[in-house]
Amino acid sequence: FSSARKRMSTMIELNGRKLLFTKGASEMVLKCCNQIYNQETQMLEPLTHTKLANIEQAILQMAEESLRTLCFAYKDIGIEDIDTADNLGVYEVEKQNLVFVAIIGVKDIPRPEVPHAIEACKMAGIRVRMVTGDNIVTARAIAREVGIIDPKNTDSLVMEGVDFVDRIGGVVCKACHTIVCPCERDAKKAEEKKQTVRVDVIGKMDVFMELAPKLDVLARSRPTDKYALVTGLKEMGHVVAVTGDGTNDAPALRKADVGFAMGINGTEVARQAAAIILLDDNFNSIVKAVMWGRNIYDSIRKFVQFQLTVNVVAVLLTLIGAVVLK
Repeated sequence: FSSARKRMSTMIELNGRKLLFTKGASEMVLKCCNQIYNQETQMLEPLTHTKLANIEQAILQMAEESLRTLCFAYKDIGIEDIDTADNLGVYEVEKQNLVFVAIIGVKDIPRPEVPHAIEACKMAGIRVRMVTGDNIVTARAIAREVGIIDPKNTDSLVMEGVDFVDRIGGVVCKACHTIVCPCERDAKKAEEKKQTVRVDVIGKMDVFMELAPKLDVLARSRPTDKYALVTGLKEMGHVVAVTGDGTNDAPALRKADVGFAMGINGTEVARQAAAIILLDDNFNSIVKAVMWGRNIYDSIRKFVQFQLTVNVVAVLLTLIGAVVLK
């Protein structure tokens, strides 16, 4: 069976024993462990504070090298009940008394063209922000590697999504001033039911305006965190573009002025929510889209300016000629 986000568990039966194997975000799985498997002695040992500190130090070192860390653990559950789960889908049997096995680091190497594309965005006046599910240390390291964070910029802000949303007061209804309200989101349904259409705004806009100019990275983010960031930026008057490939990116893709979905690895829900689909899943294609979009806009503006100038001159010459010749 699988459980909550950032964790996956599998139960197998071996020689009459029921074993639960768990893998997931290192900090989440590790806090559920109270024993460690010693590979040299092949014995179980208590997970002491010293051993725990060594493991946490190893996780930190991997994260600083932009590695995503996974923790592996298991548990001999015997005849324990596995039917009880909380609202996040985590079973009670998974939350305690696990045996720590190993920590591994996974490197997701950025494409070579990404740093150049981000630099091009900066030159074009586009602010690139990173919203990820990675832990805050790994997210900061990756952001520095691709150029989102400038090491010389001491004002750069990296936050976890939960902390960010708590500080800005979440997303609330403009009319009701509450996160949950009876207002209808769909305009047609609201008209049929004769209800007010819900308009989402940031609960504490003054705090958001203080954080937004410095914010470069949101780590351990949830779909609601992405949606809150897009909502706040639009409320400030910014033109917002969002890229994403997962189902949980759909609310932010739909809320943004322009949503870019991945055509190869993107889910159907993400593609339907987006305005533009990147057929090559390449971030550099966004730069090209901006370039051609601005080129078309400039061309239309120049054409209109030319036509107005010619027409105004023509009309003036016609009027002057008619008056003089008369």
